[in-house]
Amino acid sequence: MLNIFSAPGRYIQGADATAYLPKELKRLGVDGSALIVTSATPRQQLETLWHQSFQQQGLNIEIFDFGGEASFEETAKISRRAQESQVSVIIGVGGGKVLDTARASADKLNLPVVCCPTTAASDAPCSTVSVIYTPQGVFESCLFSRRNPDLVIVDTSIILKAPLRGLVAGMGDALATFFEADACYRAGKMNILGGSSTLCARMIAQLCYATLLKDGITALKDAQAGVLSPSFDRIVEANTLMSGLGFESGGLALAHSLHNGLTAMTETHVFMHGEKVAFGALVQIILEARDENILSAVLTFCCSVGLPITLSDIGLPSLTQEQANKIAQLTLAPHESAHNEPFALTAGQVTDAIYRADACGQAFKSSYASAGT
Repeated sequence: MLNIFSAPGRYIQGADATAYLPKELKRLGVDGSALIVTSATPRQQLETLWHQSFQQQGLNIEIFDFGGEASFEETAKISRRAQESQVSVIIGVGGGKVLDTARASADKLNLPVVCCPTTAASDAPCSTVSVIYTPQGVFESCLFSRRNPDLVIVDTSIILKAPLRGLVAGMGDALATFFEADACYRAGKMNILGGSSTLCARMIAQLCYATLLKDGITALKDAQAGVLSPSFDRIVEANTLMSGLGFESGGLALAHSLHNGLTAMTETHVFMHGEKVAFGALVQIILEARDENILSAVLTFCCSVGLPITLSDIGLPSLTQEQANKIAQLTLAPHESAHNEPFALTAGQVTDAIYRADACGQAFKSSYASAGT
């Protein structure tokens, strides 16, 4: 099996990075019009800057207001608009669902795509993968683009203004990166790209985990204070670039499969992707019987930043056996990455691990509260 690694064509991160977008498009050879797919808040924050900066570079823009769900229906709408307007590039500006939909639409038309996240809530910006949901918010499938985004621009000034919950959810998504990549490596399973992980991918996944533990708490405090600090900058990079490269070139395992299974429970729809993935990572750690020091470190980190470690934390305080079985069966669907674990899994094992993770989380919360941490 070949070792395969992929990455976006160019990654730019820093304060006021949005101002560099039109110049970067010109560098890529983009001419004519750009379709910006975005939602209400980014449009309000950035529309004036877009019109001014694009006009200076002789580029026109059209704005498409995202409908709210990364679905096949929304992808079709964007593709039709791009074709009608004969645009040269599609730019996604917003959260992970906006970026996923913009990427899928661009790939459908074989157009360049630019991802400009306005939160650090997921590792979607750098990836080839678009996660598609039904209009009701239930996971449907993953679409794989032919290439990674041509350009990723991460404006930390904008991300600092985003709700703190998104930053924390991004840390939850990034938390699973090392454990899933490590499971794929130990099992000799393929990464998202259909090859073995490179040493580079494994080192990035490890660095992602180490950065979370080192900078996560400080970054959250700095974000609460509205400070663009080095810790905040490193966590944005961990959530966005390190996790993006680590999961795609390192591979996924149980944590993300469990997330997909959890979406079948409507109670979980109010929780963010990374929040559910964090609980999935805990289930994976317990299922793999990881070292107690690792389990303790993960639980401490999650409690410190406010990530879920119990079923109650993701809206399922009274999960029935029937519901747990359904989640487990969906987690182990034939196409799911749970099969990348170093050992074969049964629905019963997954169900048992869900309840054990919940019990472990509850016990840890009690001791954490008693210690006054």
